[in-house]
Amino acid sequence: MSRTTNQLVGYAFGAVYVLVGLIGFTVSGDHAFAGHEGGHLLGIFAVNGLHNVVHLLVGAALIGAAAAGNTVSKGVNTLVGAVYLLVGLIGLVIGSGSLNILALNAPDHVLHFASALALITVGLAGDRIVRRAHAHS
Repeated sequence: MSRTTNQLVGYAFGAVYVLVGLIGFTVSGDHAFAGHEGGHLLGIFAVNGLHNVVHLLVGAALIGAAAAGNTVSKGVNTLVGAVYLLVGLIGLVIGSGSLNILALNAPDHVLHFASALALITVGLAGDRIVRRAHAHS
């Protein structure tokens, strides 16, 4: 059974987010669960307990959608991408103040915008890009 681009990206991004969520708990234990400061994953990405839980939930949603099929995967990839775009924008606005309950920092914003771009692009155009590539080969 072959997987579509949306499913492959859903599985890959989902696995990475689950892994990041799990590893994040190794550096966030000394910080408030939903505090504006967190431990630093890989020395640069700020995470707290709530941020880790969000990563686990996002990863599970992407993997579950990929397992459910292409249509569901396309929708969830696009939705998660849109949410990450919003999180990136909100993160820029709230900065590191008390409203920052996910302990977001500048490297997180970059990663959220990159995830948003990739997931929205694949969600909306992944199938067309692959069909077009096959048509030209």
